[in-house]
Amino acid sequence: MPHCQIDHLTVTAPTLAQGAAFVRDALGVELQPGGEHPRMGTHNLLLRLGDSLFLEVIAVNPDAPRPTRPRWFALDALHANAPPRLTTWVARTDDIRRAGASAPEALGPIEPITRGRLQWLITIPADGSLPLGGAAPALIEWQTPVHPASGLQDVGCSLQRFEVFHPEPDRIGALLAALGLAQAVVVSPLPAGAAPRLVAQIRTPSGLRTIGA
Repeated sequence: MPHCQIDHLTVTAPTLAQGAAFVRDALGVELQPGGEHPRMGTHNLLLRLGDSLFLEVIAVNPDAPRPTRPRWFALDALHANAPPRLTTWVARTDDIRRAGASAPEALGPIEPITRGRLQWLITIPADGSLPLGGAAPALIEWQTPVHPASGLQDVGCSLQRFEVFHPEPDRIGALLAALGLAQAVVVSPLPAGAAPRLVAQIRTPSGLRTIGA
């Protein structure tokens, strides 16, 4: 069985400025510069949550050419007036092909992505959608010797609890178990037909704060 770990939490927003304000209001901290993803036409801001864990705000880069394929994290479907939200998450593995083959859910083809000098492989559905409405993680395999979170400024934030709410909790639980993530994520039920949502409790210099629905 693969042993994956939570790698990062993803907040989507119409613009980076809106996403940064959302995180500032929720956590009381400022984000740090990330970079551009040329293949996806997106850019991001980052917050360190540990030596190998971070939160990102990601948005369409208005200065980048539109990619020839759908953008990731359902960003093409995000309206200009949509509120920022904790949309999905990414799980790290040392063998993305094995982990993807072990998953009982389709997480998408494995794609190569870059941001500056960073390179990685990540699962992205061909249509840019969010597997299980964002409740299922994308899988990532970094192709760099040092995790990028270690190069971010430590502002005193750390992830304390991560909870996935879904109307099919057993389905989410089976996926997490297959990826070795069952102990890392709390799964809670929702009524049938309800939209999945994510909630993260983060320790900050101002105390325990919550981000998410």
